[in-house]
Amino acid sequence: MAFPWLSASILFPIGAALLIPFVPDKGDGKTVRWFALVVALLTFLLTVGGYLNEYNPADPGLQLDEHIDWLPDLGLAWSVGADGLSMPLILLTSFITALAALAAWPVSFKPKLFYFLLLAMDGGQIAVFAVQDMLLFFLAWELELIPVYLLLAIWGGKKRQYAATKFILYTAGSSLFILLAALAMAFFGSASGMPISFEYSALMDKGFPIGFQLLCYAGLLIAFGVKLPIVPLHTWLPDAHGEATAPVHMLLAGILLKMGGYALLRFNCQILPDAHAQFAPLLVVLGVINIIYAALTSFAQRNLKRKIAYSSISHMGFVLIGIGSFSALGSSGAMLQMISHGLIGASLFFLVGATYDRTHTLQLDEMGGVGQKMRKMFALWTVCSLASLALPGMSGFVSELMVFVGFATDDAYTLPFRIVIDGLAAVGVILTPVYLLSMLREIFYGKENVELASHSELVDAEPREIYVIGALLVPIIGIGLYPRLMTDTYSAAMEALVARNESAMKALTSPAGGALIRQTALRAPMIPG
Repeated sequence: MAFPWLSASILFPIGAALLIPFVPDKGDGKTVRWFALVVALLTFLLTVGGYLNEYNPADPGLQLDEHIDWLPDLGLAWSVGADGLSMPLILLTSFITALAALAAWPVSFKPKLFYFLLLAMDGGQIAVFAVQDMLLFFLAWELELIPVYLLLAIWGGKKRQYAATKFILYTAGSSLFILLAALAMAFFGSASGMPISFEYSALMDKGFPIGFQLLCYAGLLIAFGVKLPIVPLHTWLPDAHGEATAPVHMLLAGILLKMGGYALLRFNCQILPDAHAQFAPLLVVLGVINIIYAALTSFAQRNLKRKIAYSSISHMGFVLIGIGSFSALGSSGAMLQMISHGLIGASLFFLVGATYDRTHTLQLDEMGGVGQKMRKMFALWTVCSLASLALPGMSGFVSELMVFVGFATDDAYTLPFRIVIDGLAAVGVILTPVYLLSMLREIFYGKENVELASHSELVDAEPREIYVIGALLVPIIGIGLYPRLMTDTYSAAMEALVARNESAMKALTSPAGGALIRQTALRAPMIPG
């Protein structure tokens, strides 16, 4: 019997979290932080072990699958597995969480509770990507909300209660759509003798009518649009980031937003392909709105955390455009953008936390003239900002270029529509270096704040901080120089998904948007169905 890699990756950190109350500690967190770091690293090694030993990137189907009947009369089972849509994000989750545990080294207030929540999130977020049962997915989706809420409410800034309450209202409220869609799809056809099942494979084979698909798609789009986030469902994110601590920032930007993008690919595209063919133009338009609106808003922000938060929203717009395209290149770019932004976003927010620890301010107007004292910190900020603005040689450049070219060559849309969308998206690409480079200038070489520049606590980057950023830069630069390092892990699954969506698109008799948006005749699919 094969080793249960995924079940172990989910249950091990959760089980270890339950042991934290029994870890001997003097109350300063110096013992429990080592315990949490070791558990997070072992969880990362478990996910890597599963990938190296049992995962075949050339196989588009489900792998590392485990199935145990739970309540068979209700169609409930413990079902986990990984394919190209989930495996890269499982690796990303365990990697970011291990670095977040190291980033949380200075935490001294209620350290046992903090690390308990951190490890519980690790298992819960891996479960979101690994489970193959929609009800289990809903339970995992809800499980990770509780630690995030508590991490914001207890260790956040001055407005932490407001930010945490807003987060839970937005995300928990929208999650009701997931439960309703799961129940509707699982019980669909049960009156005519079809078995009740929440498993993804069973839902894919049911052949839902188009009207039913459209209703489920709309509900799921709201639920996942909050988490992605899609404008105007995004307002919880700047508030949450504005009050969070550095390790929580890393989990929010590095993993939490990717759950929304993954869920759109898994449910809206894979299980509801006919509805996706109708909704795809809307996703593309929403993606452009995300890019431009959030970039302009980020440009106007004077709070460092909120500036980077709106930058994250802008970058996730490329994910929407990639998901809305019907090309293998564009869809692959969407997945790579999620991975790339997970790494880059985590690095930027970690640096925000490190800078705040030294300056004790987040207002750009109160910073300036600290570049001479923090040269290493300036170098780290510069490299990570260049990665965020899609400098060639960095992962962000490759992912955004794939989305641009993939959509530009996607004959599922008319040429004028493609030109307009790519042209508008390019506006966001132009704005990004403007607000990021001006941010760097204001922090390090702006008008000198005499009191801040003479402050004795303005120490340069510490070895731990350099290590965290270095660990994130290795895959950022590695993917930028050799994208196949990551794209080969999911290309087969993504091509199969695109072929499924292209088939659904060809079957449409009255496509949404008419001839203005989508051409009536398509070339033969790039991948045989």
